[in-house]
Amino acid sequence: MEINGTGFVLRGWYLEDAISLQQHANNPNVTACVLDRFPNPYTLNDAVIWVNSKQNQNPMVNFAIAVDNKVVGGIGLDFRTDVYRKTPLIGYWLGEDYWGRGIMPEAVKLVTQYAFNELDIICILAFVLSKNPKSMRVLEKAGYTKQGIIKQSVIKADEIYDEHVYGINKPAL
Repeated sequence: MEINGTGFVLRGWYLEDAISLQQHANNPNVTACVLDRFPNPYTLNDAVIWVNSKQNQNPMVNFAIAVDNKVVGGIGLDFRTDVYRKTPLIGYWLGEDYWGRGIMPEAVKLVTQYAFNELDIICILAFVLSKNPKSMRVLEKAGYTKQGIIKQSVIKADEIYDEHVYGINKPAL
């Protein structure tokens, strides 16, 4: 499955993506605002493990962001359970060389449209560290609205941050 964007493609992960994935993910500016489960440093072995874990997705919920058939980022939905089962979290990252090109707002829009059209969900949420206003702007450009701020609720690199909650609801039919 592929979703075409302007100058990029959202697609599944292939083992040959591991080298490009590692090159773009192994950057402290990329890892500064993502969850700690995103390795830092990001080794080739980490990339191989990631790609292998995303093989044969059904449904497809995690996409490689490819430019000229090289992986430069990733975007995906993290499904939860219980009362949150129809409200996944969206997460994304992009290699620093590709920042400021409009790729991520469009990728978020495309994944959001895909999710509402193809998956049984009612809402998508995103949690953003207060030190990452660029990610907040990405979400706003993609149609998400700020739902609130959870004060001093997360720790990243031994610093305490507020977490900004963004969301978008499935449009009424």
